[in-house]
Amino acid sequence: MTPNQPPGTPRARIPGPQQPPPSYPRIPAGLWKRCLGIGLALWALTAAAAYATDDVTPLPTLILLGGFLTPVTFMLWAYERHGRDPGATPLLGCFLAGGALGVLGASVTEYQLTHPSLWLYVVSGLAEEAVKLGALMYVLHRHTRIRGPRAGLVLGATLGFGFAALESAGHAFDAAVSLQGLDLRTLLETEILRGMLAPFGQGLWSAVTGAALLARRRPDGRFRLTAPVAGACLGVSLLHALRDSTHGIALWLVARLSHAGLGGKLFAPDRAPRPTGGQDHLLTLFSVGGLFLVALAGAAWARSLAHRDPAWRNTP
Repeated sequence: MTPNQPPGTPRARIPGPQQPPPSYPRIPAGLWKRCLGIGLALWALTAAAAYATDDVTPLPTLILLGGFLTPVTFMLWAYERHGRDPGATPLLGCFLAGGALGVLGASVTEYQLTHPSLWLYVVSGLAEEAVKLGALMYVLHRHTRIRGPRAGLVLGATLGFGFAALESAGHAFDAAVSLQGLDLRTLLETEILRGMLAPFGQGLWSAVTGAALLARRRPDGRFRLTAPVAGACLGVSLLHALRDSTHGIALWLVARLSHAGLGGKLFAPDRAPRPTGGQDHLLTLFSVGGLFLVALAGAAWARSLAHRDPAWRNTP
């Protein structure tokens, strides 16, 4: 009873209109930021402990943190910003399906690195993107209401990041093990490079193909493999091949500019001339510049697809 209320039987409070509970589990706002910060701190501490003790015990933690930190951070961001539309089940299913395919993708990539050629890069990229597109169709075949380029961008990127997580972990493990024993420096360099390139690699390419696929999905949930879908798959496969062959192209450009004959195939490192000081700087410049141009082309493509969907413009 409040002081201003007259004595007697207290009046019952009439509850106001209540908002319906959300149809999907809510997570705290900004959780992806905390996950990224804490993950980076744990990764740095684990790397420092491995360097100080020269022990292999922190190696699995270092590999898993380095491989999964960026993909998991993106999945938390996508769920926080866009989880209301597709729901938690498709997002998690896409991530797990991409992760399962990541092991196969890493093995294929490692095989092609032992027999490098531009044609093999193109075929491998096309095979990986086609498999990821099939996995996205399999995960979403029961979710008939999910369609449109916005959902395709989010779910395709989630599947691609799941693919990149285990693929990066496989590359990190391969970089750590050498004939001379444990190479911790190469491991850390590999994880840093792949962690920085992850948003502009597998996740970005799968986002483009996912947007093309779901933009043309029928209202009854049936997928249509039209010419734009095939063109998107072929286009991202070419970006995939260009990124994988960046070092070989940079090596060829350096040899041409410095008038040093390769004397063999473009991607035959055993026949490449040993670079001098100036050639080494050019090689780094062309390699990094090539990766930047490929990432910029993919980001511009995905951005153009996002702006075609009016609902995306109002997304925070």
